[in-house]
Parts: sequence; structure tokens; C-alpha cells
Amino acid sequence: MDEAEAEAEAEVERSPSAELKAILEALIFASPEPLTPKAIFKLLDNEPKEDVLAALAALKDDYTRPGGLQLVEVAGGYQIATRPDLHDWVRRLFHERTTQRLTVQGLETLAVIAYRQPITALEITEVRGVNTSGVLNTLLERHLVKIVGRKQVVGRPFLYATTKEFLIRFGLNDLSDLPKVEDMAEALGLEAPILVERMPPEDLLPLEEPEEPGDDDHDAPPDTSSGSVH
Repeated sequence: MDEAEAEAEAEVERSPSAELKAILEALIFASPEPLTPKAIFKLLDNEPKEDVLAALAALKDDYTRPGGLQLVEVAGGYQIATRPDLHDWVRRLFHERTTQRLTVQGLETLAVIAYRQPITALEITEVRGVNTSGVLNTLLERHLVKIVGRKQVVGRPFLYATTKEFLIRFGLNDLSDLPKVEDMAEALGLEAPILVERMPPEDLLPLEEPEEPGDDDHDAPPDTSSGSVH
């Protein structure tokens, strides 16, 4: 065997198995949620870890080619998704209802929560200058935000934060992938300091969440059992 043949054979040995790469692609495509490396290693526990990593790297390389799909890292896992610039075409296929889209008010509220979480409903209202209870209900129903605890002040109002679904819907791997505050603020017509300024000391904040007239359960989380995830 000459040197060229030896190098070719060594290259074949180093290259990931085409079958393993195909299995990986099928698993990521079929998974309803982003498939995490931990889940991948568990599913392919009979394969050497280095072979799985090599196949994953090769699969990533395949998806750098021009096409309608892309392999993206979102919410700590991998997902095969359509290219963002083709979303309008894909919506035609599903006849997406306008009610599935967030309003400007919903996006503003979601931005405030994303950049200043955890945050109470009253603090969100103080930032935006309008009552946000209805918008919060919508975000909860769509599983974009969740209740993560209570603020340790009188009245113990709920604290809200974003969810894994939020990361998936906006194509983020984690919160560090959020757009620059200035870009987000400009897009929403807000001032950047509104999204990032630190909260004042608790003794300077109002101590209770305001109650809606005639609503004694304003502080209770809404029933989201039939909420849409879209």
C-alpha cells in the first residue's frame, strides 16, 4: 500500500459513518422539541461518543449548503427548521391565523420580561405605562412566559420570566442570544434604559399589586389548560 492509499484509508476511518449521520438527522427532524446533546448520547448509547460528535459536525456542515432547511441550535438543543426568509411561504401552507401573531403590546411586554426577568406585573405596568394583565394572560396561555415565584414584599406578587418555548419560538439557544438592547428597543419604539435599568430598592416600590375593579383574584394565575402554544 503506497502512501496515498494509506492516507485515503485513514481519512475514511476518520470520517463519520453515513448511516450514523442519517440516524442523527432523522432523530433531530422527528423530535417535537430541540434535541439536546444529552438526549442524543442517550439514544445512541451504543455508539462511541466521538463518532456521534463527528457525525453531528458533518451534519452541521451538510446544512451550510443553500437550501430551504437549516440545522439550528435553540434552547440548548438541535432542530431542523425552515429558513427564516422563507417563513412567509410556509405560512401560506398552514394558512396561519392572524390571531396567532403577537400584538405590538404583546411583543413590548415580552421584551420587558425577557430583559428584566424576574419581574412582577406591577413593575411591567410601571415600565410600559399601561395595564398589562390581559397581555400577560395571553403570554401565559401561549407558554412564552411562566410564573417563577413570588416577590418577597407585602402582597407577595407573582414573578414572571420567559420559558423554553420562548427560546424555541424566537430561535434562541439561551438568553445570552437576545438581540442587543438598543436594537430591540429601536424595533419596538422603546427607550433602551427601560429594558435594562435595575429595579429601585424594594422599599421604594409599591408594595402590592393593584386589583382590577370587581376582580378579587387578580393575583391568581389564569387557567391555561386550553391555551394555544402557537
